Amino acid sequence: MTELQHFSYKSAREELTGLSDHSICDWASFCREVLVEWCVKREGKIGGPGKIVEIDESKFGRRKYNVGRLVEGQWVFGGICRQTRAVFLVPVEKRDRETLLNVIKERVEPGTTIISDCWRAYNCLEEEGYRHLTVNHSINFVDPNTHAHTNTIERLWREAKRKVPLFGRRKKHFVGYLAKTMFVMTFPNSNERFHHFLVEAAALYNPQQPQQS
Repeated sequence: MTELQHFSYKSAREELTGLSDHSICDWASFCREVLVEWCVKREGKIGGPGKIVEIDESKFGRRKYNVGRLVEGQWVFGGICRQTRAVFLVPVEKRDRETLLNVIKERVEPGTTIISDCWRAYNCLEEEGYRHLTVNHSINFVDPNTHAHTNTIERLWREAKRKVPLFGRRKKHFVGYLAKTMFVMTFPNSNERFHHFLVEAAALYNPQQPQQS
């Protein structure tokens, strides 16, 4: 039955688009390449004095348990500036203090107000030149004293996970899916987003430049 459903879907897709599976995969790969290149060019720091950056980690992938343990998935560490909507999403192997602090130093300007949950890896941020506010999610979603919350980055995770396929995802494409999320968050207007995609595609594949053989 599954094979029949896959065949029907494949046939309908080819009939509607006029493209084979191979061509569709090539176009998807091209789009991911454009967006990854856009991200690489923007790998600067976000935030700064007077600005707020929310940070958090989230795990992507299927929840597959083996003797009670989670054995699949990819941790991603992210941040978003409330004022500018600038975003970073970085795949990480560990969530320890050294790993996360290195990313923060690379991607967040000193003097930024950083809001996070109470994960112990963040306890050193005041010592590193940041103003640090926390919210204890086991008690409330908004701190009653400082009004700190991480609602913005929680929305970012929901948006990101809608764009990352749950099944059939190839690990080598994961960074491309994250790049797509950052692109959409940066340009929420679809017309503006399409314009910037064409600009980036033209810059990456400039028809005026001779192609290397």
